[in-house]
Amino acid sequence: MKKSASLRIATSLREEILDGVRQPGERIRQEIVAEEFGASRLPVREALRMLESDGLVTLVANTGAWVTAMDLAECTETYLIRERLDSLLLSCAVVRYTDEDVEHLHRLLLAIEQATDVTTYLAADREFHLESYKPAKMENLYSMVKRMWDSTQHYRRTYSQLIGWEGLQITHSEHKLLFEAFKHRDAEDAERLMFSHLRRTRLELARHPEIFERKSN
Repeated sequence: MKKSASLRIATSLREEILDGVRQPGERIRQEIVAEEFGASRLPVREALRMLESDGLVTLVANTGAWVTAMDLAECTETYLIRERLDSLLLSCAVVRYTDEDVEHLHRLLLAIEQATDVTTYLAADREFHLESYKPAKMENLYSMVKRMWDSTQHYRRTYSQLIGWEGLQITHSEHKLLFEAFKHRDAEDAERLMFSHLRRTRLELARHPEIFERKSN
């Protein structure tokens, strides 16, 4: 029962963090979370430890828990790593794609095109990329990539809101090129395009250091 409560709390907090309901640097008060879920502090503490292992929460001994925040240098470093790891994972996945995988990714591509707001767009974009990696069946590498994806989610969202709908269409044109590589099971092209896709995001984020400024509470 305790494990179930911890998972339920962790899942809810994870969604709030990834959806931007809880902002980087925001304190998570255990007593308030426990009250919200009608639970004791024990499953809350366990949930926070789960989120810490995912890179979404920072725990400070005898002090408390905060939503993990990055500065520009940390985000840049994360993207430099992702340029290599995401590209590697994708190249390993593409050669294993079945016709069903390609059809699934095409449906996700269409979902991005049909998005009418930034929130919906980002959710579809996230699913498209993470699903494109799964056929590689490399669980350790996938977990590393997903952890870094989640840790940069807030900054990607803020940047997307900053550039607006027109700017996002440039990003989506890269999705279309990626899908062409998917259709042909062209691992080399997919790897090159993914590297470029992430590099452009890294450089664009660096042009907007204000994204990393924390709001005072």
